[in-house]
Amino acid sequence: MPGDALVSEPTDPSPSAPLWADASRIHAATALRALAHTFVAHRGPSGLLERIATTAEGFTAALLTHDRRTRSIDAMKHDLFGSEVPDGESVDHFPDCVVSGLANPMGIAIRVHRDGDEAVARVTLGPAFEGAPGRAHGGVVAAIFDDTMGFVLTMEKQPAFTGRLTVTYRAPTPIGEELEFRAHLAEREDRKLIIHGRATADTKPVADAEGIFIAIPPERFNEAAASRASGSATA
Repeated sequence: MPGDALVSEPTDPSPSAPLWADASRIHAATALRALAHTFVAHRGPSGLLERIATTAEGFTAALLTHDRRTRSIDAMKHDLFGSEVPDGESVDHFPDCVVSGLANPMGIAIRVHRDGDEAVARVTLGPAFEGAPGRAHGGVVAAIFDDTMGFVLTMEKQPAFTGRLTVTYRAPTPIGEELEFRAHLAEREDRKLIIHGRATADTKPVADAEGIFIAIPPERFNEAAASRASGSATA
């Protein structure tokens, strides 16, 4: 069974080790995303589909024999707000992020960089994210806006959570074509950060968005992360 090879691999040194993925984890997630898009886009005979199911079940059973990973949001994000993001440089969240994480097999895998005061995401959506024929599901578009706006928070070195996200869909968002999402901080009122975004396909607007984010004092964010780390060390 294909999953058998995984059973003999050594487990990670600690289930609470940092989640920054190694190349093999990203490689596996990339292959699984490609399989999902191909599965949605193509017909397959029942025999092939049963083989896919049996193989997937084997790998699932093999992975279940290994330690469960501990995913603390504080541990994943507390280092994101302490350093400058140079203009033109890519911006990273954490590799398991469902929108931008390369190590998430169910993710969208957008890539983001800084362009002046804007966070810029580019992505070509595959068939698994289709809503109406040839068009991206509106919820996927909203998720990309939310994550791109989150990168603005990283650039601002300000942890915050989404309070409200409003998306205006101006045209169908195509599948299989490169999309660009841009977001910038438009206004700040005390703890409230208002971020505006726009999505385009071939320079033509397909959606606009406004996000309202509520700032978290950085010291509280870091204290929570330190407390969790201390608790793990004591345990």
